[in-house]
Amino acid sequence: MIKLSELQMKEIIVIENGTRLGHISDLEIDEVNGRILALIIQIKEGKNGMFAKSGEMIIGWHQIATIGEDVILVQLKENPLLLSGNTNLN
Repeated sequence: MIKLSELQMKEIIVIENGTRLGHISDLEIDEVNGRILALIIQIKEGKNGMFAKSGEMIIGWHQIATIGEDVILVQLKENPLLLSGNTNLN
């Protein structure tokens, strides 16, 4: 078993090109089955700073290739869902 806090420490990296996406900010969970459906990653567009535009990237659980000690490797053959600004998932 792995805790959310342990998952949040792991950096998410795209297998195809080595892009570092960042760290998990939240999870999407199936309320009925209690299974993780997707990882939610906080992203910043543009310059790193006070005025950077932020949003969320949602990566489906099926896109995870492996969860290692320090990283989570994902395959992004399909584009991840990008939510900008203050958009809610509900």
